[in-house]
Amino acid sequence: MKTKEQKRSVGKWTPSNILFNILNYAFLTFLTIICLYPMLHVLFASVSNPTELIAHQGLLLKPIGFTLSGYQLVFKDNSILIGFRNTFVYVGLGTLLNMAFTIMGAYTLSRKGLLLKRPIMIFITITMFFGGGLIPWFLMMKNLGLYNNVLAMVLPTALNTWNMIILRTGFQSLPYDLEEAAVIDGASQAKILTNVILPLSKPVLAVIFLYYMVGNWNSWFNAMVLLKDRDLYPLQLLLKEILVMNDSTMSSVGSAGGVSINSVQGATAYRELVKYCVTVIVTAPILCIYPFLQKYFVKGVFVGSIKG
Repeated sequence: MKTKEQKRSVGKWTPSNILFNILNYAFLTFLTIICLYPMLHVLFASVSNPTELIAHQGLLLKPIGFTLSGYQLVFKDNSILIGFRNTFVYVGLGTLLNMAFTIMGAYTLSRKGLLLKRPIMIFITITMFFGGGLIPWFLMMKNLGLYNNVLAMVLPTALNTWNMIILRTGFQSLPYDLEEAAVIDGASQAKILTNVILPLSKPVLAVIFLYYMVGNWNSWFNAMVLLKDRDLYPLQLLLKEILVMNDSTMSSVGSAGGVSINSVQGATAYRELVKYCVTVIVTAPILCIYPFLQKYFVKGVFVGSIKG
């Protein structure tokens, strides 16, 4: 038990405590600004006048000549809308398969008495560190009929080994007495999984779901290698082309905001504006969804890392 002196010292504003709080808050404020400003810069730039934006130098602390012409250009372009549709399909279907395969694999490997459990885990762990290389992987995908196929964005990444190990650890941390009680009541393995294990594993499941969803949303490399038809491109690959290859994706738009993009100066200005607008559009959905899963994040990671 705490002594009276210890109780009185708790929360006491001593000079050392005051100095620590000042330094702590100053550091956290500085860290917040460093993390937050790049996002605010992109957001402010996306609603700024393109010609004034190019002429501006230095930090951007507010929009310059507020306008939504950049977003009008983006949403008038069919390739962006098709990219949105493709991305939502890939994320929805991909995350569903990810969770299904991960849950089945993690539950199987968490069972006591599983035959050859240790060799299987060693084999699975090896795949985390060694791969066959890009060219053999591409040839295998092509031979499987996944080249220029929607399933190329789903099947090759259907299971993440690290996420499966985290979920397996979360399942193993649950009291085994609950499963024994369910077995005594006549529950099958499927009922134990759906009625006992999964309801008690919501935090770690939410974390795994978030990992998969963000990974599928940001996925572009598989699309770049395996997709040939532009109508199958996800939004992230279009963003990559806009940022890296200076593809304006505005060929079907004549003018916007009173500035003709057919001129060299206008095209350059609106190309920069579209980069910022598409970046905001790609990032916004994840930023909107994350707060709803944040309460599970720390708890899920903690639960999934207690036991190995």
